[in-house]
Amino acid sequence: MPSYHHVRTSTFDVRLRLRLRLLVAIMILAQSSYTVMGFARPYSRPAAHAKNPLMKTTTISDARSANTSSRVRLSQSTNYSDRSSKRLRIKTKTMLSSIIATLLMSIKPAGAATATAKKTKTMLSTVLAALSTTIKPAGTATAVAVAAAPSYHLTRILFLRMLAIVYIAAFSVAKFQNKGLIGDRGVAPARIVLNDCQKRQELRSARRKEWAEERKKYSQKGSWVMNKLSDSRIATLFRDKFWFRTDRADRPLPCLLWLAKDRRNLNPWLDGLANTGLLLSTIMLATGSANALLIFALWLIQRSFMSVGGVFYGYGWEPQLAELTFHAMFLVPLLIMDPFFGSKSGVFAVPTLVLWAIRFYLFKIMLGAGLIKIKSSDKKWKPGDMSTMYYFYETQPVPNPFSRQFHFMPKAWHKFEVWSNHFVELVAPFLLLLPFRKWRISGGIIQIMFQLTLVTSGNLSFLNWLTIAPAILCLDDVFLTNNLSSFAQKVLIGTPMTSSFAASLKSGSMQLLHTPMPRKVISLAFFMLMAKLNVKVVQNLLAKRQLMNASFDKLRLAGTYGAFGVVAEEREELIIESAVDANGPWKEYNFNVKPGDVNRTPRWISPYHHRIDWQLWISAQTGRIERNPWMLSLLLKLLQQEKDVIGLLESDPWDGSGSSPKYIRVEKYKYSYNKRGSSPYWNRERIGKYFPYGQGVLTEAMLKDIIRGR
Repeated sequence: MPSYHHVRTSTFDVRLRLRLRLLVAIMILAQSSYTVMGFARPYSRPAAHAKNPLMKTTTISDARSANTSSRVRLSQSTNYSDRSSKRLRIKTKTMLSSIIATLLMSIKPAGAATATAKKTKTMLSTVLAALSTTIKPAGTATAVAVAAAPSYHLTRILFLRMLAIVYIAAFSVAKFQNKGLIGDRGVAPARIVLNDCQKRQELRSARRKEWAEERKKYSQKGSWVMNKLSDSRIATLFRDKFWFRTDRADRPLPCLLWLAKDRRNLNPWLDGLANTGLLLSTIMLATGSANALLIFALWLIQRSFMSVGGVFYGYGWEPQLAELTFHAMFLVPLLIMDPFFGSKSGVFAVPTLVLWAIRFYLFKIMLGAGLIKIKSSDKKWKPGDMSTMYYFYETQPVPNPFSRQFHFMPKAWHKFEVWSNHFVELVAPFLLLLPFRKWRISGGIIQIMFQLTLVTSGNLSFLNWLTIAPAILCLDDVFLTNNLSSFAQKVLIGTPMTSSFAASLKSGSMQLLHTPMPRKVISLAFFMLMAKLNVKVVQNLLAKRQLMNASFDKLRLAGTYGAFGVVAEEREELIIESAVDANGPWKEYNFNVKPGDVNRTPRWISPYHHRIDWQLWISAQTGRIERNPWMLSLLLKLLQQEKDVIGLLESDPWDGSGSSPKYIRVEKYKYSYNKRGSSPYWNRERIGKYFPYGQGVLTEAMLKDIIRGR
């Protein structure tokens, strides 16, 4: 005869089975009603959708409505909308959850039934939790809510690699040239800039101490707290070590060379900064990723060279590189070196506000370059003439092997080039700011192709490569995966995780997570800061007298740019010669890429850059040597046979001669291309003497006196 507990357990099992069967019947009935009414169709990606990964949807209901044509309806006469089907699903799931909850409350077994009941309750609790997560209306789930937005993870990889290439070029130039340019015995030593800067800081600090003492006599009620904060040790240290250390334009100079104990021995610091920059750039190029700390280190090294570089770091692309790097700092994770940073459920979206800020950065660069030409006094850029490109390829700073071929193109082609330039710089930039994907991608491609054309026609340093980098962010991941070959994808955007990410992107399983709130706040603060700083930039673009390559904030975080507002019609070159005897013979110094020897064919060195060659071209355009005082130091170093400065040349004309030069002079020549296929490559005609004036020559003692007299 069965015991009481046995009967109680059997009765409990029977009741439990009945309730479970009832639950299953309700679920089957609900699912059947979904199927009959056309609501519960399993989502399957059609062939057309699979070919175009852009056609991804954010919610299940959107996915169903987007693929209605690929499903078989059991009833074509139903008139229910997606919204009503969504409500019905939510109500049904709510009802099922209530039933399960009731079952859980009713299971109160005793004795031998306890183990079975616990297992059953665990199973039902799991089902209830699963239903609860799906009851939320579509769009509330973190991963699903932003899945329709374009992703820019592969694009960011390509952007960072392009930025790394630019930095490798920039720091290679610094490594091999800075000792001769701004080193201890260079043309313009960095210690002079630092010493002058410190004198200004000491003067300002002394004045502030006097003011602080005077202020105590007139302290007003309520100013005690502010005075304490202003006079605190941290505030004083900030002023003395940074804010009061300014250049002649009253801009603070962030520079790691302040850490050097002996400013007479800065060469190891210059090499160390260049090597560190090369290492960090190589890491970014190899991995296709970066974090904010790495980007900040690159920015600080670049700003350090800009702070002490003088005329050799006064070109527009130097602050342009620093500004883009500052933007990139907010495009990457803070600490993690992962291009697909996220969680198990998806990846975090690339900050949208930062993307738009970088696109505006490219917009103002291109529009500024176009406006500076239209507003300039050079009529060759104006409609009615449009002859700029007749001369540009011959008179540009550093020609390359193809420049002569471009120069001898038909005049009708050159006019077309001018019109194309105006379109790319004055019209196409507006495409970058449009919210329409196809137009924005078209704008980015136009800028990329334009810059690549410039790369093939001349050596413009890393300027063109730098301008390509922000244009890449007008593209998106879908565009890259659809238009790059598998080999190109491996080379340009390949990482250990790229293949799996691209596969999930094409299959539609890739989910973008909402950006964490702290990151949103930081991105918004950055966007508002750049909007504020660019107000004066926009005002400058609209002004009649537009400034070129200028900044309006003390930290030079945002600037205005432009190039070639005026193009010369003849090429003038400065030729430096030295001799042992004042009557000659005179030996000519040949530089690496600057035209000198008429038989030498120009080289293609972009994105690399020879700063001394470029600066000599500027000196030839700007007139007398008084406007280029650095040249006096160059002439003195050449007479002294300074090793680091001689290293800036292609060769030393006195090497192996057993003698050293005693006299030096600078001649000016007019250069022009010889006909294609003819020899020599250049024709040149002497214009006259550039320095010294008249019939004289210069000696080492004379140069020292002139420099001292300045």
